[in-house]
Amino acid sequence: MGITAKGFHDAADVEQWRVLFGGAMSYWRTASYAQGIAFTAALAVAVGGLDRQPDVDVRPDGVFVRTVRADGRLDEVDVQIAQRVTAAARDLGLEADPSQLQVIQIAVAQGAGQDVRPFWNAALGYDDLGDEDAIDPLRRNPPLWFHELHSGATGRGRTHIDLSLPAEQAEARVRAALAAGGRLVSDAHAPLWWTIASPDNHGVDIAGWTDGDDDPDHA
Repeated sequence: MGITAKGFHDAADVEQWRVLFGGAMSYWRTASYAQGIAFTAALAVAVGGLDRQPDVDVRPDGVFVRTVRADGRLDEVDVQIAQRVTAAARDLGLEADPSQLQVIQIAVAQGAGQDVRPFWNAALGYDDLGDEDAIDPLRRNPPLWFHELHSGATGRGRTHIDLSLPAEQAEARVRAALAAGGRLVSDAHAPLWWTIASPDNHGVDIAGWTDGDDDPDHA
């Protein structure tokens, strides 16, 4: 049975995790690449008995961990993964840094009645996810979201970037982008998301909604 992001956060011992596009994520700082490998080995043992395992990205100064379900939603296994990974990190004395978390998604606009997803899947080697998305089957590269181009939408490119951030970081990122020359297109849905544009009018939606989502339709 699925759970919402709020349901995930209501669980014990997941305070260092954030729910972004595609699952729950955490980042753990390490003193060396060797310590990151040791942490990876420890968490592999910790989650080994579960129905699925997380994606792990080891860098010289830290380790990213993300829970993954085929449909991109959350369930109780995500909670169990987060709790066991957190315990493994605690045993090694590691500290989490949620400020390093973000997920980028590319939103591809298509004309009414068109379906361009097969083209992009063939070109990029992606697979369908649900009715509107496409993903790298190895989850190395940004997911794509396909949406209908709204009539009368002018002045911006047909494709824009979606940025999923921890809820407490989204507004600060908007302010930084505006200070760097961007412009605010709409804050009508803030603090769920803001739409901004670059100086040359490329669009970015900065979203914090996934980290506090309580919509049962998303569970």
